[in-house]
Amino acid sequence: MGAQLDVDRGPGGRGRVRLAPPQWLVGGLRPQSTPIVWPGVARAGAALAAPLAVGFATDQPAYGALVSMGALSGVIGDTADAYRMRVFNIAVPQLFGAIGVTLGTLVYGEGWFAVAALTLVALVSGMISSIGAVASVSGLLLLLNAVVGAGLPMPSPWWKAPLLLSLGGLFVLLLTLLGWPLRNRVPERTAVAATYRAVADLLEAAGTPAYDARRQAVTQSLNTAYDLVLARRARDHGRRSPLVRLLAQLNVVIPLVEAAPAAHLRGRSLPSEIPAAVRELATAVERAHTGPVPDLALPEAARPSERAVDAALRHAAVVVHKPDPDPYNVDDRLGRPAALRIRLRRGARNVLFSQASWRYGLRLALCIGLAQALVSLVAVERSYWVALTVTFVLKPDFGSVFSRAVLRALGTAVGLVTAAAVLAEVPRGWWDVPVMVVLAALIPAFSAKGYVFQTAAITPVILLLSDLLNHQGFGLVLPRLWDSLIGCGISLVAGYLLWPESWHTRIGDRLADAVEDAAGYVECAFAGEGRDQAERVRRRRRIYRDLSVVRSEFQRALTEPPPMGARAAAWWPLVVAVERIVDATTAARVRVNHGAEPPSAPEVAAAVRELRGLAAGLRASSTLVEVRASLTGPEESVLGPLRQEVRAARAIASPGG
Repeated sequence: MGAQLDVDRGPGGRGRVRLAPPQWLVGGLRPQSTPIVWPGVARAGAALAAPLAVGFATDQPAYGALVSMGALSGVIGDTADAYRMRVFNIAVPQLFGAIGVTLGTLVYGEGWFAVAALTLVALVSGMISSIGAVASVSGLLLLLNAVVGAGLPMPSPWWKAPLLLSLGGLFVLLLTLLGWPLRNRVPERTAVAATYRAVADLLEAAGTPAYDARRQAVTQSLNTAYDLVLARRARDHGRRSPLVRLLAQLNVVIPLVEAAPAAHLRGRSLPSEIPAAVRELATAVERAHTGPVPDLALPEAARPSERAVDAALRHAAVVVHKPDPDPYNVDDRLGRPAALRIRLRRGARNVLFSQASWRYGLRLALCIGLAQALVSLVAVERSYWVALTVTFVLKPDFGSVFSRAVLRALGTAVGLVTAAAVLAEVPRGWWDVPVMVVLAALIPAFSAKGYVFQTAAITPVILLLSDLLNHQGFGLVLPRLWDSLIGCGISLVAGYLLWPESWHTRIGDRLADAVEDAAGYVECAFAGEGRDQAERVRRRRRIYRDLSVVRSEFQRALTEPPPMGARAAAWWPLVVAVERIVDATTAARVRVNHGAEPPSAPEVAAAVRELRGLAAGLRASSTLVEVRASLTGPEESVLGPLRQEVRAARAIASPGG
């Protein structure tokens, strides 16, 4: 949990002990290389500054500040690419935010009744956050606005505050949708083209150490592209729609993805003409080009893996350039969303009957209840900031609670320095408008760099808007720092240190589920040659998506202090081993499809049995234990690489591994 000790050896072998910060802190303070979305920067500056200008022009600065607060929520939630998804990401959370501020306003100044009400809101907020990304932001905004409404005096009557906040969110949505007529379907096309480029990078890395990282990029790109295309396809049932062509182009890249592991297992790089041809297809997708299929100058394919790549690439070229693909040969069952009523029913069931939903809801309710009870017993001026800090920090689906608490304290301190300069030097009035343009524009720019940078950017904006409501000026700065430290302390103690889940991680169970799914994939791939090819593709895509989630869970656990971080680091090699098992299975299936001898039923059964045994062993232990693998078979079989990967996974699952 603390700093690390590095020994610096000098001349003569003498060492100097040098104190080094822990890796989770260094990683959080290091800015990410994510590109800045400049239209979002301009949109944020306009969305937050314009309401202030209108408020000053009408001599109602408090109203303008409330509209800007609603716009701030919309700017933070505007993270999607496709316009239909952006409508949901902004509009749905705004509805929950309006409900939250209404509830908070109704219990303002009600003492312990307000404490009980906010605790109940926190429980509901935490439980609905487990449904998905939009629900998570909606739950966050529900609780945030309830805390603000219960902590700050709002204009009367009760409906005015939710109306003004909603106007701010709708203003952001309006600015966002201005480009929809000009960029219709552009985000979906861009995502599909990006998938082709990611696949080109993967094929280029075949046979090299960079392959594993490129495969992760392909998985992420495929997930993003399918989410965008299929979300829109769910509302567009036309058989001649341009979305049908996009979906066909996305589906046809799957055989290339499946052929990549077979090429990688050869241990030699592919000819440069192959990734170059895939990049040309990416350009054709992005430009919506149609016309004659170009003559691909590809080297002659001899081995099954080479024939697989060659056949997949030539078929992809035909589909990409074909103006009107066969609409009845487009399988969007690979991930098409269910009907809205079905998704709502599933979401309600997950909220009410999921242990994870109740765990997080109770955890958040406990911390919010403690925060509100503390500020009710101790005279803390404008104490709503304590509960706000708890709400921001205690979002496990946004990252490690421990690291977020520490990084938020650091980011708040940096943001308060900026806020102090603004509140001390800039007179309240029209000068706030250009200042807000600059400060608001920094939010999307800094948010892309990491949580600590986002906190540093948001803090002065919230303080400036708060000052327009309560007119405390520079006196806001120091109390906000103490409130933030108190909120971080409550989150660390009650939401982390005293919470059993922090010390008894369930990463072993998640990994065991992934191993069990890998066993089912092996069985599906080879148990009967008459199995539906589309079913194999769906299983492969599902397991890669699940493994991507498992990898994200492990990476989040790696940022925790010991013992959780150390335990995740010990189990991490098994995550990579399971991914390689799935790759080896896919490669074997591709080789069989292109002429290799299929494996015998006993070979398949032995591999499945070993994988299920490994899954059972992972569920039965909280630490890695030795498991011996008795997996043999003919070396010339297509399952030879799979057996090797299973033996490697068994070897990793041992104390000395």
